[in-house]
This record gives sequence, C-alpha cells and structure tokens, in this order.
Amino acid sequence: MAPAPLRKSAPDAPDLSVRAMDNLRFIRETMERAGAFTAVPGWGGVAMGVTAVATAVLASGLPYGGWWLRLWLAEAVVGAGIGALAMGRKARAHATPLTSAPARKFALAFLPPVVVGAMLTLVLGRMHLYAVLPGLWLVCYGAGVVTGGAMSVPLVPVMGLCFMAIGAAALLAPAAWGDTFLGLGFGGLHMIFGTFIARRHGG
Repeated sequence: MAPAPLRKSAPDAPDLSVRAMDNLRFIRETMERAGAFTAVPGWGGVAMGVTAVATAVLASGLPYGGWWLRLWLAEAVVGAGIGALAMGRKARAHATPLTSAPARKFALAFLPPVVVGAMLTLVLGRMHLYAVLPGLWLVCYGAGVVTGGAMSVPLVPVMGLCFMAIGAAALLAPAAWGDTFLGLGFGGLHMIFGTFIARRHGG
C-alpha cells in the first residue's frame, strides 16, 4: 500500500508571525485605550502650590483691579508651566507618552472648563467684577480636574471636588477673602494632594 502524499499548506494561509504581530498590536491598543492617565504630577503640584501661596500673599496687599489681575494671571502662566514640565518628566519616567490615548482623553476632558473660566475672566474683567473671579477660577479649575481626573488615579477627581467646594465658598463669602481662598485652593490643595500623589503614584 503506497504511503499517502504529504498535505501541502494552503498558499493563502496567513503567516503566523504576521498574525502574532497583529494580535499584539490589538492588545496594546486596547490596553492603551482602557488605561488610566498616570502622569499627573505630584511634586510638580507641590511646586505649583508654593508659587500660588506666594502669589496670594503678594496679592493680598493689592486692591481688586488691573495689577491684582495681572499678578494672578502671571501665576496662572507660571503654574501651568510647572505643571506641564512636571507632567512631561513623569510621563517619560513612566514610559507613558503625552500623545497616548489616556493623555488625549485627559486633556480633552480637562481643558473645556478651564477655557470657559478664561473666557469668563475676560468678560468679568471688562465689567470690573474682579471680586467674582477667585470663586470662578476655583470652580472652573476644579471642574476640569474632576472631568480629567475620571481618566486618572482616584485621588485626582477628589482633589477637583475639593477645589469646587472651596470655589463655592469663595463665591458666597465676603469679597475681601478672595486671596485667602485662592491661597487655600491653588496653594494648599495642590501641596496636600500633590504630596499624596507623589508618594502613592510616584513623582
């Protein structure tokens, strides 16, 4: 009895290595989409808090108006710069690029409330309603941290809720307390939560 001829592999059968690479790519992309954004800066947040406290002390000696607003806007630029540098450094250390899907989702959720706050600052500043700005800034920033924090570690949205609570108190409190609330919020909360984030989640 003649032996049966060996079966030839189908010419159109996909190469195993190609299939394996496709599967790995799918798994990586799925994990990236589902992952949390962990590059929220801890020690960078502490540094942001220190500059905010210093600004609150300096601004407390100024009446509401142009120079007071300029001082706090300068602090916003400095704080944003510190946060961006610290976030980039932490992202590199943890190999989580700022172009990843979690980072993009964090930015898209965080930025709209902040942009709204900037637009309202322009309008209220033109109307000379400066006393409303401390509460507005804290509430809008807190809202951004809550929405962006939904893509991050659990401490972040909690921090955002605390910002919103202090902002609400600032809106209801006497206007003269504005700098105190800004110091408590942008200063105290950044330092407290930044320390917790740095110790529990690195950097």
